[in-house]
Amino acid sequence: MTTPREPAPREGAADPGAPDPAAHVRRFWAVRRIPAALLAAVVLGGTGLLLYDVAAVRADRSAMAWRRELADALATRPLDDVAIVAGAAVAVLLGIWLLVLAATPGLRAVLPMRREHTDVRAGLDREAAALTLRDRVMEVSGVQSVRVRVGRAKVAVRAVSHFRALDEVQADVETALAGAVEELGLARPPAMTVRVARPPRKEGKPK
Repeated sequence: MTTPREPAPREGAADPGAPDPAAHVRRFWAVRRIPAALLAAVVLGGTGLLLYDVAAVRADRSAMAWRRELADALATRPLDDVAIVAGAAVAVLLGIWLLVLAATPGLRAVLPMRREHTDVRAGLDREAAALTLRDRVMEVSGVQSVRVRVGRAKVAVRAVSHFRALDEVQADVETALAGAVEELGLARPPAMTVRVARPPRKEGKPK
């Protein structure tokens, strides 16, 4: 009995003892230009208006009506007033929203790919990945139609087979998907869920 030998490493292949480049790949961070521009405009406008009013008061002019009314309302209204509670709730929600934007990467539609070179980062759009996997599954014999949904950590495939045994078709679909996902070069290969079914039967017309 012969002992199976390990395949020789291909030329240009990574060293097995080297650290996995996928372990250092992180998601892409969104620029979020629109929220940043809106926040900057609001802060700039409010700060400029407040500084102008303070400078006017220092120059022996009367303060603006909106600032006097706001100061009087904050001094006289109780804390359980509806307007005070509503304003505080809006401020809290805006603050939570800004914190979430600052702490999360965003760009959920872009899947990070393996980094073969430390100076190069690449990403793959989820719709493009779904289209590629769909085309690969359609090449399997017996598959009539297929729907593919690609998430950040999972791929859901629903195929319709009009001939061949369902178990055989599902095995071929899983094999094709495994090869296609490997060719995509994703940093974190997603888990796959495959469902294969027969096409729905058409009910006959009543006579």
